[in-house]
Amino acid sequence: MVPFIVGCALFMQMLDATVIAIALPAMATEFAVPAVRLNTAITAYLMAAAVFVPICGWAADRFGARRVFVTSIVIFTVSSAGCASASTVADLVGWRIVQGIGGAMMVPVGRLIMLRTVAKHELLRAMAFLSLPALMGPVLGPPVGGFLVTYASWHWIFLMNLPIGILGIFMSLRYIAAQANETTDKPLDLLGFLLSATCMATLVAAFELMASRALPPVWIGLMILTGIACGYLYKGHAQRHANPIIDLTLLNIPTFKESVLGGNLCRFTIGATPFLLALLLQTGFGMSAMSAGLITFASALGAMAMKFCAPPILKQWGYRRVLMVNSVITGATMALCATFTSTTPVWLMIGILLVSGFFRSLQFTAINTLGFADIPQSKLSVASGFSAMAQQLGISVGVAVAALVINTSMSLNAHEIPATSDITLGFIVIGLICALGALFFMRLPASAGEILQNRRK
Repeated sequence: MVPFIVGCALFMQMLDATVIAIALPAMATEFAVPAVRLNTAITAYLMAAAVFVPICGWAADRFGARRVFVTSIVIFTVSSAGCASASTVADLVGWRIVQGIGGAMMVPVGRLIMLRTVAKHELLRAMAFLSLPALMGPVLGPPVGGFLVTYASWHWIFLMNLPIGILGIFMSLRYIAAQANETTDKPLDLLGFLLSATCMATLVAAFELMASRALPPVWIGLMILTGIACGYLYKGHAQRHANPIIDLTLLNIPTFKESVLGGNLCRFTIGATPFLLALLLQTGFGMSAMSAGLITFASALGAMAMKFCAPPILKQWGYRRVLMVNSVITGATMALCATFTSTTPVWLMIGILLVSGFFRSLQFTAINTLGFADIPQSKLSVASGFSAMAQQLGISVGVAVAALVINTSMSLNAHEIPATSDITLGFIVIGLICALGALFFMRLPASAGEILQNRRK
């Protein structure tokens, strides 16, 4: 039941992420702002999650994993109601930040509970099983979101989180053992948290503001310098602290290091894909939210199909080879979306998105599993937080980079609203960045991930 319960939390989070992307044009109309500017509603959530994820490992150890997990679901559910009640962009962004704080703890702590109860040789199967309910979010998100936006209102895309959240709270209290609430007296690395939080918040905000051009370049430059400086100070602090909030020594483990560095380039596609598709199909091609949603969800269907194929593929070819080759394939299928035009047959768009989702799912199944292959039991909580922080950072920067590419192209071509050519350029850039992940996976040893398939270990 534990992988299923954690998967339900992932379902709620992924449903929310994909639904808001398909609803952006409708929300932009109500708030009277350009649709591309509402990427702030996405990146605000992701930035808050990236900032607060590092603290989740300490919180789980200090207060008990089950308590933190249930509390995070409560925060996420309440803030979803707040998003639905938003009357301005500022209100929406504020509630999305609170929602990001809940999401920051919800998924990593849930995954930590699972990691502590599953043997390593069963981890790949457990991760695949965990992903099944989570993948239902992207499958149902676009068509359900399109239906609600077309025939009701965008407010319902947040309100539907309420019954899911209530069910998650009940199941967690009923089925997660009380032993998951074991605690330690490990102190909080407050200075490390402040330095790391400032680093990530300023860098992600700088990318976002660069894309929206909400501040003069000099201020954005100062934000980037502040983020880099805080990151440098944190590195020195972490080397001296006994229990740093983000344990950088984990990067000495090759499988974890490459899953974070190479994996993050691939994760640009997670945040950018629904954002770019919503703009292309609705703003560029003039489709309704319902029609766009029915096309977009093909990507998630491909991802679900891959979950049954990933274990034998990785067993046959090995993690290193699969990750290297699949980075290029995933990037290429992402870039293929740039060939879509208003006259492209729907069946062809669905086919490309189906294949793209298939290979993208293989990539992230392999990355998420390999990252924990060589992590000792005592480091699982900090590794789970570190990995989740990196994931949120990669996804949020992916959205910001896509928006930056679109706005830059609009400026160069003197477009008031995004043209199809502006949006398709975003697919090409994100696809190229994803393919570069292969350079990191080349550094993995040929034996990487063998322990995941060896029952004796």
